[in-house]
Amino acid sequence: MFLFDSPESKPNENSWSRKLDKFVKANQHELAALAWGLFLERGEESEEILAIDIAETARFVYCKKEAVEELNRQVKSHIQEVVGVLNAHKPETEVAILAIGEGQIKLILFEPKPEPPVCFEEAATDVDTLLARLEQQMVECMK
Repeated sequence: MFLFDSPESKPNENSWSRKLDKFVKANQHELAALAWGLFLERGEESEEILAIDIAETARFVYCKKEAVEELNRQVKSHIQEVVGVLNAHKPETEVAILAIGEGQIKLILFEPKPEPPVCFEEAATDVDTLLARLEQQMVECMK
């Protein structure tokens, strides 16, 4: 996780991060299915990254790659590794989600077994249903 706020916030810096880690661990298969379904909807040429906005009520959003690159410039390349991982992301084998909190970002990256296309097929539901179900579970987990 990369922090961009004041040092005074250190005691609580991981509270949402730990909760998010638990949510991701418990829902890897469904997150892989959602990521693949959204990738199919957006297409290979999309310049958007799947993200989670942690502010107030946690929800899935899209973030423009250029916004992450601009943030990297503003923080003097301190998140260059995040930019590199996002640029090299292989949606057919891995899941990459950027979590955005107050003054913080976290990169969620994992290689699910089975791979995302298989997870989506096994989910046997549409993207909107997956999205609604995962957002509800995430809200509960983040409380």
